[in-house]
Amino acid sequence: MTLGEVVKVLDAKLLVGEDRHLAIEVKTAFSADLMSDVLAFAKSGSLILTGLTTPQVVRTASILDAIALIIVRGKTPPQDTLKLAHELDIPVLSTNYILFETSGRLYANGIVGCVEKIGGINNSKL
Repeated sequence: MTLGEVVKVLDAKLLVGEDRHLAIEVKTAFSADLMSDVLAFAKSGSLILTGLTTPQVVRTASILDAIALIIVRGKTPPQDTLKLAHELDIPVLSTNYILFETSGRLYANGIVGCVEKIGGINNSKL
């Protein structure tokens, strides 16, 4: 799936980026509002889905070499966030869907999580 197809599936707006970005191939994604979780578990080359709109999400995406940021719940990031994304050449999309629905729509269209399961938790004691 291309980033352009992601825009269509999510009825998203491209807030930062150019036509050349829309041809980028997308295979994986990671959804979280805790940037510490994104840094700990997301993989390079993934989409990052979040409801946060601060410059830190752009910096996190840059560190991970993410394909793009998708901002959910219809939020529009402030100008300083968009300016940083433009400077770092990180596409930013905005969709009105909630995080769960956004993740589900991408999954239904072939995008998989960049990590499926975290090991080491013993659920038998819960």
